[in-house]
Amino acid sequence: MTVELLQALLGWSGLINMGILLLWFLLIFTFPDWIYEIHRKFYPISRESFNNIHYAGMMIYKLFSFMFFIVPYIALRLIA
Repeated sequence: MTVELLQALLGWSGLINMGILLLWFLLIFTFPDWIYEIHRKFYPISRESFNNIHYAGMMIYKLFSFMFFIVPYIALRLIA
């Protein structure tokens, strides 16, 4: 695998991950009651727990996206 191919792979993967995170945020921000009701049908969960789980999930997803895609992409761009 060449450095250019790895840069492209990491760049597109990071971009797709940020798009998924943005979609997740927009859905939770735009339709919070509807999404909560869907989850509540399957799991007995309080509204506060629902919000905490989604906030923590977004935080972890963003952290891993930066750690595994964005930072290595930037490092490869700096050295190549």
